[in-house]
Amino acid sequence: MKQAARPREQFRSKMGFIMACIGSAVGMANIWLFPYRTGQYGGAAFLIPYVICVVFLGICGVVGEMAFGRVMKTGPLGAFQKVAKNSGRPKLGYLGLVPVVGSLAIAIGYSVVVGWVLKYFFSSVNGALFTLSSQQLFQDTAVSFGSVGWHMLGLGITFLIMSVGVAKGIEAMNQVMMPVFFLFFLILMVRVALLPGAEAGYEYLFVPQWDFLKQPKTWVYALGQAFFSLSVAGSGTVVYGSYLSDDVDVVSCAKRVAFFDTCAALLSGLVVIPAVFAFQLDVASGPPLLFITLPNVFGQMPFSRLFAAIFFLAAFFAAITSLMNLFETPIEALQSAFGFHRRKAVLIVALIAAAVGIFIENGDVVGAWMDVISIYIIPLGALLAAVMLYWVAPKGLARQAVQMGRERRLGAWFEPMTKYAFVLVTLAVYILGIFFGGIG
Repeated sequence: MKQAARPREQFRSKMGFIMACIGSAVGMANIWLFPYRTGQYGGAAFLIPYVICVVFLGICGVVGEMAFGRVMKTGPLGAFQKVAKNSGRPKLGYLGLVPVVGSLAIAIGYSVVVGWVLKYFFSSVNGALFTLSSQQLFQDTAVSFGSVGWHMLGLGITFLIMSVGVAKGIEAMNQVMMPVFFLFFLILMVRVALLPGAEAGYEYLFVPQWDFLKQPKTWVYALGQAFFSLSVAGSGTVVYGSYLSDDVDVVSCAKRVAFFDTCAALLSGLVVIPAVFAFQLDVASGPPLLFITLPNVFGQMPFSRLFAAIFFLAAFFAAITSLMNLFETPIEALQSAFGFHRRKAVLIVALIAAAVGIFIENGDVVGAWMDVISIYIIPLGALLAAVMLYWVAPKGLARQAVQMGRERRLGAWFEPMTKYAFVLVTLAVYILGIFFGGIG
């Protein structure tokens, strides 16, 4: 039986909300996925469609999802159900399960990588990172059941923070973790720039290999990366929006989120790609770039243990801020649908995440898992949320929801860009992902 509803939590400030959304966007999608996708698809040739997609999604996707959650005062499951009921088609409300399940699935895969990062942090502190070859350390880590303890520790820290609540847990931790992340990545970027041979990496990153732009996969993965990176999935951003007060301008917030997310991705690329060239490693080698290349970089630096520990701690901060956003969707759904106390909802999601995640710890398996979710499920969740807001909801609701808290009136561009362009592009990317995306 559904328990009595409790007062809905809110972010305490606009800045706290922005920092939480930046934290949700800035994570392993920037540090782990972006550099190796850039390496696989022609450097700047991948960067060009990625930036285009981020700008487009920042205007349409992030704004829409923030506003959707706020106007409905609930996450995707509740928001879909409200719109469906008001439209006279209540069965459409069950579509809200897609972004909820998608968010949980990507979080489960993501948490495996968070465990790897945590292991590397402690290996930096005790020096094991430099006593073993980086290839051997990664092989020992990214095997089935190779990092169970670190995986569970990462989940434990994440859920402990989330159990405290939205304001005291999620908001407070993002306000500390995000500035630390950017500060230490800037330090590392400067250090990498001094490595002999790094200039070839900058050339690769900023001089396009135009042939890659002719490949559908480059565009499909760029848009999929943008969806994943900006947390446009009809899930976490909708939930965070539901915790937002009515006097905040979501357009301004979305611009900041898109800007800082892009900065984080570029910072990561400016660290990893030049380092790959400096050590003459394979720029298209995939996920191991982060875990093989960077230990070699740290090994060449004075105070190597200190800098490695700082980097992996900052990466861990970025990772769990995104992980909190992903897990918040199923947690909020359990609270809204069944009236569960927050800690009970957190415990249920934690048990599911641990039980499933332990079986996908192998590097190849988790890579395929995350590719499938990011190409097929994430865009589908975003598409369904956009259709519900821009097509199924009453005419004018989307404009009203976005205009709320904004002094400057939305221009005539809003409906064509959101109701038509964004929905059609999202549909196209989903179809292209099925035919061209693959899982490799």
